[in-house]
Amino acid sequence: MHSSLDEIKDLPQPDAQARQVSEQVLQKVGQACAAEGGLISFADYMRIALYEPELGYYSGGLHKFGEQGDFITAPEVSPLFSQCLANQVAEIADKLDDCQVIEFGAGSGVMAADILLRLEQLEHLPQHYYILELSAELQQRQRETIGSKAPHLLDRVTWLHSMPDNTLNAVVLANEILDAMPVECFRKNGDGIEQLVIGFENGGLLSDYRPAGEDLAQVVTNIEHRIEQELPDQYSSEVNLNIQPWLQFIYDSLQSGVVLLIDYGYTASEYYMSERQRGTLVCHYQHRAHNNPFWYPGLQDITAFVDFTDVAHAAVDVGYHVAAFTTQAAFLMSSGLADLHQEQLSDDVKQQISLSQQIKTLTLPSEMGEKFKVMALAKDYDEYMSGFMMQDHRGKL
Repeated sequence: MHSSLDEIKDLPQPDAQARQVSEQVLQKVGQACAAEGGLISFADYMRIALYEPELGYYSGGLHKFGEQGDFITAPEVSPLFSQCLANQVAEIADKLDDCQVIEFGAGSGVMAADILLRLEQLEHLPQHYYILELSAELQQRQRETIGSKAPHLLDRVTWLHSMPDNTLNAVVLANEILDAMPVECFRKNGDGIEQLVIGFENGGLLSDYRPAGEDLAQVVTNIEHRIEQELPDQYSSEVNLNIQPWLQFIYDSLQSGVVLLIDYGYTASEYYMSERQRGTLVCHYQHRAHNNPFWYPGLQDITAFVDFTDVAHAAVDVGYHVAAFTTQAAFLMSSGLADLHQEQLSDDVKQQISLSQQIKTLTLPSEMGEKFKVMALAKDYDEYMSGFMMQDHRGKL
């Protein structure tokens, strides 16, 4: 095994308090390795680094979102994103009795606030806007954001740790949720498949590849069948084994409704291109991207692109209908972006420039426009969705 804690020269160094948090995360990894006889999978490591209660990247108190954090999400770029999403939510809710909204991992809370304000304008406020958020610190931040931006709507919001107990009609929103799920890393070695495993020795992390179990090897074989070619020798990438259980978890709580997934990702044929020899795993720290997931665990985001072909297959296996699939740019333009822009334009030149820049960031192919995709999964809902009228790329899945 080899050491995985190589220093990265161009990243700013964390302060002493942050390094102390990372050390506690390392100790948790060490305990997990000891409990498993010395080695854990990369997915188990990623789960600890991101979600260990009160310590992990998403569970702790780090400022993650926006300009002061490590990355900016579309709702922070512009309220136009959330307003377009709200237009689609309202259209779906109009066709469902007593339709509620469920948002997974609401980040800073800004998307929830902007959606609620837009739904109020459209006279489609749900009785309940549920937020599934495991982090107590983020729940508090979301409560403060919504309380500041939409104080009169705060009583509509209910925070949960799991789906509501009773089945309901709902629109489920998952913006940049799939990319933050723990993934398994694999490597093709000759005719065999190897799995990345993590060890802990002398206070530090070690990583190596070991022969993969039957389940992971079968998943890689399935990928090769889908893309209709074998992956080349020494090809390494990652797979998310959590998607189907997560979709089942939602499905079981829905009477009818739509799950809207917004994330950066590819179809399988794009994801597992022979040129993409090292996968899509990427880390973010203070707006700098790099590829070392072992650098100060707990202090940085670790993420992988989404294989939307796999999402579609998993959804069908669960029982959903894959209703639509398009780019973020096409979705926003089909969901009233131009009209919203016109409504908000003023004579203020600075405001005009700001709005124009926001739209460019959300829609240009070189920015978020084509890198991010939107997928709609439906359960007992077969109505037209205008957000997908411009383009529907299901044929590429």
